[in-house]
Amino acid sequence: MSNNPEKYKWGVFYYDAEDPRVVVPKNIQLMGWTLNFAQPGSYLILVGLIFLIVIFSNL
Repeated sequence: MSNNPEKYKWGVFYYDAEDPRVVVPKNIQLMGWTLNFAQPGSYLILVGLIFLIVIFSNL
């Protein structure tokens, strides 16, 4: 599903409402994983990561 370049906004952000996965492999699988920004869980992960960065940078 994630191999379709039309599902990437600006060629970077994966957005596919029909794909139930929150974390998907990138176009080039050796490059790692990305979030499916059509799923609400991806925003929770993003906010959680930002929260952890802020907390640990203030220690």
